[in-house]
Amino acid sequence: MKAFVTGAAGFIGSTLVDRLLAAGHEVVGFDNFSTGFQEFLTGARDHRRFRLVEGDLLDLDAVKRAIGDAEMVFHLAANADVRFGPEHPRRDLEQNAIATWNVLEAMRAGAARRIAFSSTGSVYGEPDVHPTPEGAPFPVQTSLYGASKVAAEGMISAYAVAFGFQAYIFRFVSILGERYTHGHVFDFYRQLLEHPGRLDVLGNGRQRKSYLYAQDCISAILTAVERAAAPVNIFNLGTDEYCEVNSSIRWITNALGLAPELRYAGGERGWVGDSPFIFLDCARIRSLGWKPELTIEQGIIRTLEFLRANPWVLEKRR
Repeated sequence: MKAFVTGAAGFIGSTLVDRLLAAGHEVVGFDNFSTGFQEFLTGARDHRRFRLVEGDLLDLDAVKRAIGDAEMVFHLAANADVRFGPEHPRRDLEQNAIATWNVLEAMRAGAARRIAFSSTGSVYGEPDVHPTPEGAPFPVQTSLYGASKVAAEGMISAYAVAFGFQAYIFRFVSILGERYTHGHVFDFYRQLLEHPGRLDVLGNGRQRKSYLYAQDCISAILTAVERAAAPVNIFNLGTDEYCEVNSSIRWITNALGLAPELRYAGGERGWVGDSPFIFLDCARIRSLGWKPELTIEQGIIRTLEFLRANPWVLEKRR
């Protein structure tokens, strides 16, 4: 397979690139390095079946040139900054919705007719049903990020119908693991390095969240691409469990040998658009034979171990 991966230098994108190369595929990676790291592609760049193109998805001509004769597109590039969305609302529109349209137009101009898209469980807003299945009705959107992903999903589905594409839409929970560069484990660890006796926590700590280890996420994506055959395939990706933020804090502080004072900001949400309960029904992807290898606790500890072993990641994110 000839694959085109957007966001190839990112956390999930670079992990996917490595897995595709290990499976014998040809890969073109595309990234503007606004959040991705060159270091994550060190191994891939030495591979004869990998080519890196530095470019911006908002430049349609650049995307058309880079996509070349790719057969399959893995569209992972996005603005994932949910918390600060209200401070720069156009960013979600451009980097999530318009960038996706550019990818679809580049596919239409080229040979690629299959696309795997990293959506989000945030499209469900604050649902009434838990665990939340793929067929749940979309409520009022509570984040600009989620709204932009809904728009991207809609365009992908419409292009599949109009132009004969095959689409795989993956609604992720939060992803953890090696090469992780933002999120609650990152934020808590950075705080504890700066002031080990105190941890500031957004919300009340009782928010219930689900997480998935990055390698398990990639395995689910590759399983679906191989085995699901509908024109539009939508899958929740997560584990069959969730945890409170307080539980995650306990696992992290115990691993570090710390007992900090916890200072809560209060309220059931950490920020505007933060859903206090995220738990997805993943029976559909499990029916294809996939299951996660790591628990949430194991994924959090793996993430913490990566950050401790790679302090340069924290420095680059400052």
